[in-house]
Amino acid sequence: MKLKLIYPKWPKLKNQPEFNLPPHGPICFAATIPGNVEVSFCDENVEILDFNAEADFICLSVMLTCQMPRAWEIADQYRQKGKKVLFGGIATMLHYEETALHADSVFLGEAEGRMEEVIADFKNGSLKKVYNYLNNFPDTNLIGNARRDILKRPLYNFRGVQMVDLVHASRGCRFNCFPCCTPYLGGCKFRPRPIDLVVKELASIQNNRLFIVDNSLAQNDAWEKELFKAIAPLKKKWVSHPIKDNDEILDLAVKAGCWYVYQAVVDTSEHIRKKVKRLQDRGIGVEGTIILGMDNHDEDYIKRLVDFLLEIKLDLAEFTILTPFAHTPIRTQLEKEGRILHNNWINYTGGEVVFKPAKMSVDALEKMYEYAWNTFYSDYSKEMKMAKLYLKVIEKEKLDGTYAGPPLRERSKWGKKQP
Repeated sequence: MKLKLIYPKWPKLKNQPEFNLPPHGPICFAATIPGNVEVSFCDENVEILDFNAEADFICLSVMLTCQMPRAWEIADQYRQKGKKVLFGGIATMLHYEETALHADSVFLGEAEGRMEEVIADFKNGSLKKVYNYLNNFPDTNLIGNARRDILKRPLYNFRGVQMVDLVHASRGCRFNCFPCCTPYLGGCKFRPRPIDLVVKELASIQNNRLFIVDNSLAQNDAWEKELFKAIAPLKKKWVSHPIKDNDEILDLAVKAGCWYVYQAVVDTSEHIRKKVKRLQDRGIGVEGTIILGMDNHDEDYIKRLVDFLLEIKLDLAEFTILTPFAHTPIRTQLEKEGRILHNNWINYTGGEVVFKPAKMSVDALEKMYEYAWNTFYSDYSKEMKMAKLYLKVIEKEKLDGTYAGPPLRERSKWGKKQP
């Protein structure tokens, strides 16, 4: 039996550097498929999908809301050819009712220990319309190594530099942040994987540079310390979402190979200033994730916020516009207030205004979004600032003997902006 796994393309943010990371959801899903099934994979973001390639069963792994329209197009075309189509992934769970109109079957929830049933049903011609495992989470001992062997490795590089591989050490999140759908998808309970299995997976990854994609590593101090101590001997270099702002944990993170972190910047407080400095003082880079368009934001506030980011010498900044994704607290609020402008999901990228701001017009928020990107990167390009972080990790790798490649190529193209 041949199964075709597809990761649909989506519109990239125009202000971000043009690169593609190896996707994580599809390769985790592939690891749950029985070994007697032949799996082929197409990531439409880096290759062209061949609708004529031989396949018995089509599976679509969809992470982002803005991927959904393209995923539906793909499914419709395959079904017209007589193929059975299964949907899964985060965005599928958020948009189940619409997706069911384009699918033979929809899988909701986490797939570990459950795909044997789906494959058996497919072979028997008894595929269910929905396999609903929402809030019915599998034992984390069942989470195996992701199937990175199905990736076409050379397609994931940026100007000759191999991009990070994605891996996760836990699921779920005990924090219920207003713009996030994780409580709906993965539950509000922190669910760590067994650390020995995490170490085993990290050791199996040939790439030395990793992105630990957990919602937050700062959910359990004892677990976080144990994790960092366990992975330190691997000498991997990794980035992650927040780690605990604690001296012991930060020092362990450095020893474990922390390279830089994504840090939400929600205001111009001394707390944020000190947190960024404590990371940078330890040689950990900081990429700020900044949401624009919250109810306390007007044009002057956003200008002050950008000035603050420059003042604290943030290494990188990623600006997005507040986006009310399905099953998030912010969407519930904006729906009650009648402030959702439309549900054209392809525009739910984080780079377009899809709601009525409280203190600005839609046009003003769009202009301030461009202002934030242009002002923060007015001296050095986004590519140059990202290259600086890569140069830092190369230095770290050379110090511990793990560097295995040439210097960054085409360095002249990453240079300082001309006046």
